[in-house]
Parts: sequence; structure tokens; C-alpha cells
Amino acid sequence: MTSEYEKGLQDAIKFHGHLCAGLAIGYMASKVAIDWLELKRSQDEELVAIVESDGCAIDAIQSMLGCSIGKGNLIFRDYGKMVFTVIRRDNNKAVRIALSADVFKRSKEENMIMKKAFSDDATEDDQRKFWDLQQKWINKILSTDKNKLFHTKEVHVKIPEKAKIFASIICHFCGESVMEPRARLREGKPACIPCAENYTRGW
Repeated sequence: MTSEYEKGLQDAIKFHGHLCAGLAIGYMASKVAIDWLELKRSQDEELVAIVESDGCAIDAIQSMLGCSIGKGNLIFRDYGKMVFTVIRRDNNKAVRIALSADVFKRSKEENMIMKKAFSDDATEDDQRKFWDLQQKWINKILSTDKNKLFHTKEVHVKIPEKAKIFASIICHFCGESVMEPRARLREGKPACIPCAENYTRGW
């Protein structure tokens, strides 16, 4: 861990395992949310984060804001976008933070470096060039004014319900317990999703 980074980023690096451009984006987005909504780290479900991708940035959101799948206040929408909406339950305020499209305009050379680094025959030199490029992006992200890094606006959203605890039932086919709202019927008997047979006509 690099001691020159402030504690919030150091904690995010420790949680994620390494520093990369994606983590830096999530860290900066978290700082925007903290500033806009005057936040403290969520101990329970005081905050809700709606994230629109499943990349490295999400680990910074979890570390910085205290939002997680397990607590029920991290909601994942698989849109493939670097967009984060953070909500305060106590005053219903919410902010939508979207990464500016101008941030990652990669050159042909940079695209080639990435392609080589992720190929099956990548060499140590290819990997070194990729991580040098990562460091360049990290430095750019951490030093760019947040107003240029993101398009940020206050939004009105329907606040998701708090997490609930449901009764469990036993799947007739595998004998494992499954929460009631996720159970299906198969041959008139309760089934978990993996054991249920999906009906399809090819659509």
C-alpha cells in the first residue's frame, strides 16, 4: 500500500487488493457523494448506492460509503455504465454521478497495450506496459477536478425498501433451504431456482 494516499483510498486499496483506474474512479465518485450529500459512512442502511456496473469501482463505493450487498443497501443494475446514484434515507436526497466520456479517450497505442496485456501470450513486458498505463490513468483520475471527471446532478428517485428477512422453505429436490420469495414450483412441489425446470418456447 502506498502511504502517500489519504486513508480513505488506502482503505479502499486494502479492501480491493490493489490500486487500479477503476478503484480510483469509485473512490473519487464516493468523495463527490460525500460532498454533495454531507455523508458519513453508513453503519446500517442509512445510505443506498445504486451502481450500474460490476467493475473495480464498486469496491471503493463499498469501502468508502459502507454500502454492501449483505446489508441490502448496494443495488446492482447491469447496465455496464460508470454511473453511481447515492441516496440518503433520512432526507430523501440523492445524487447521480456519471463518469465523463472524455476521461478515457485512449490512443491507438494505448488500446494496443491493453489488447496485448489481456492476450493469452502476454509477456512480462506487455504486463509492465499495461500497469505503467494504469498508473498514468490513476494519476489523471486522482488529479482531475471532480466537476470535469463526472457529470453530477441531484435526482429524485424512489427509495428502495430496506432489506427484509424472509421465511425459508426446503427445496423438495435438493433438500436445501431457499428464501420463500425465490422459491418456484416444480411438479407441484417447492423448488429452488437451480432445481426448477424453466419452460421455454425458444423466445
